[in-house]
Amino acid sequence: MTDLQTIADRVEIEALRGEFTDAAMMGDHERFVALFTEDGVYRIPDAGVVQSGRDELLAGTDKLAGAWEYFVQTTHPGVIELDGDVATGRTYVSEIGRQENGMSMLNYAIFHDRYRRTPEGWKFAERVFEVRYFDSSPLAGSAKVSWPPAAE
Repeated sequence: MTDLQTIADRVEIEALRGEFTDAAMMGDHERFVALFTEDGVYRIPDAGVVQSGRDELLAGTDKLAGAWEYFVQTTHPGVIELDGDVATGRTYVSEIGRQENGMSMLNYAIFHDRYRRTPEGWKFAERVFEVRYFDSSPLAGSAKVSWPPAAE
């Protein structure tokens, strides 16, 4: 039987992962950075991105976000392995977007995470983005659509 603390830890870590995607999608960079420990690290190895500490995370997040015309990220729950006040886990990701320079992007990826319990709750100690599939074919859609679409 799983004890209540284990259940609470899993729920809080899952909420942390959801907050990450929401902060990214809403452009809330301060909230995004607050999800990491003070010495937290965010890595995107395929893009050569390594951001360490909250100041570097904020500067890097501002720079990355400014490159997109539009960006949509969806995540799907993965595993969580608890070990006291630390944990590891994976989250499965799908992203689609177009950069301001016109480059389109569709990918499927995995976040490999290390979490740490802090006085403010669980935070990311490290988040590593591993791309498993990448497609840069031009996207046919647009960033904004009026709904319902006008009849042709």
